[in-house]
Amino acid sequence: MTKVQKFKQDLSRVFDDKLHTKQWHNIVDYVIIGMILISTLEVFLSTYDGIVEQYGKWLHIIDYVTTAVFTIEVSLRIWCADLIDPKYKGFWGRIRYCFSFYGFIDMISTFPFYLNFFMQVPYVALKAFRIARLLRIFRYMKAFNVLSRVVKSKKDEMVVSLQFLTIVTLILSFVLFFVEHDAQPDVYNNGWTSVVWAFTQYIGDPGNFADTPPITFVGRVIAVIIGVLGIAIFAVPAGLIGSGFSEIMEDDAKKEEIENNIKRIVHSFKFEKDQHYTSLFVVPRYKDLNTVLTRKFLTTEDVVKAVEASDCLHLYNMANASNAVDSQTDKIVIINYKRNTPYGCCIDRGSKVTIVSTSGHTEPCTGWLAYHIAKIGGFNYVSKEVEIDPNSTISYYNISTAKECPNFKLFVDDINRLTSRPGSWAIPFLGAIGPRSRPQQVHFCYNSKKHDDSYNDPLSRVKDFEKFDKLYNIISEELKKTYDYNCDKNEWYAVSKDNIAHYITAENVFTMRVECFVWMMDQRRVAFIKTLADGINAALEPEVEKVLPPEMVTRPSGKDFGMQDYVD
Repeated sequence: MTKVQKFKQDLSRVFDDKLHTKQWHNIVDYVIIGMILISTLEVFLSTYDGIVEQYGKWLHIIDYVTTAVFTIEVSLRIWCADLIDPKYKGFWGRIRYCFSFYGFIDMISTFPFYLNFFMQVPYVALKAFRIARLLRIFRYMKAFNVLSRVVKSKKDEMVVSLQFLTIVTLILSFVLFFVEHDAQPDVYNNGWTSVVWAFTQYIGDPGNFADTPPITFVGRVIAVIIGVLGIAIFAVPAGLIGSGFSEIMEDDAKKEEIENNIKRIVHSFKFEKDQHYTSLFVVPRYKDLNTVLTRKFLTTEDVVKAVEASDCLHLYNMANASNAVDSQTDKIVIINYKRNTPYGCCIDRGSKVTIVSTSGHTEPCTGWLAYHIAKIGGFNYVSKEVEIDPNSTISYYNISTAKECPNFKLFVDDINRLTSRPGSWAIPFLGAIGPRSRPQQVHFCYNSKKHDDSYNDPLSRVKDFEKFDKLYNIISEELKKTYDYNCDKNEWYAVSKDNIAHYITAENVFTMRVECFVWMMDQRRVAFIKTLADGINAALEPEVEKVLPPEMVTRPSGKDFGMQDYVD
């Protein structure tokens, strides 16, 4: 992540408008609120002629300073709007943000000031625009946010009740015309008179627009009914809003409970030290569900709801990570992953090598493997973790329906951006679930057909076979010598025509598939990962001196819980 990207990400946290969180960004929120109040006070004081005559200069200085501050703030809000909400991405997304409720208030309360330099703007209009700044405080007020959510949640019911009252009132007003027309034809000379009279009764007819009371018995009965409806027209929305408040407050309490449970689960992923092989600190691959239930005093329902609501947790059945002949029993585990994009995770470390995880939802543990290879090796990392429709999971490895997923293009664009450097390599990592009796454990896939280890396949996405061959030899020799693991080239797997490799513009693309039991069951898994990372470095990026991440060498005090505590 570049300094500009990190600054933009920090700004998105600054502009989250949450005052209850304990973070330094809240200082900025309180400064903005203070400036809004000072600006409003300046407008109020400017209404006193005596104060303007004596302190007009200072009032103008306050006006200029606050406007300058708000100009910078609003401009930065527009710039990082896509991180606040992905729907504001791109030029038209920014335009959409400017016409959102708060975006529009930001615009009209700040930028009209500069129109005065180019054209004469009425003084009253400028002051009115500045007063609109006071509306910006609503974004920090929980009560206003709750009220707006209540109205949104009950708007359909309120519209239905309003439609019902409108139709009934129209019917009564027409009946009123027919019975009153004969009694007082000069007053009720058309239907408009009765309609106006009926509807103005709901607001007390403050302007005496309908001073035409009925005089017939039936007309007076209709007037009574309209009076009762006048009570209902306020009582029904009030009742709906009241029930909405109860529902929203209950939902907020449930969300807060779920957020606390997410934090408790993430705190289960305390960095572990690889005591016997590398002495590196790593985030655990997974946490057994039963262990979390017993140690965190949660129920299964608590965990399922927390995982469903979180943006950093998966549930996974370990039986899916083994071949049927190996008779792996069901074991539900919780996986922790890192997310900073709509599709999952993207980290730019300035490397020529980009490690890719395409199937984080269906193979969540593969994301753990790929992430740590990229972290230890200092490589870029792109991972698909988010599933738009959990009932219809999509892998970004072999592309069929993946192109229909709204996040796919962003995923590919980020990979292509990271691999636009000369001599670039993209390496998707996948798990493999062959039986343990299979003679090879690490599979290099680059040709379109199985059992073809040649370097003359026209569909291959590898161009620099000299470096590729060097990489294969380094890794295969080291894995055999140290772990008694074997490698193969296209023996068991190939790269199909729909493969992600054909959507990536990197100069070289190949897949590494690793048997799941190697890094799921073998206690040497961290050393194995380091061997792969070191081999990729030695073959593909030998000119760059890589340093192990500090948080993996020495446990960071108080910042060692889960993937989010890893420094990019």
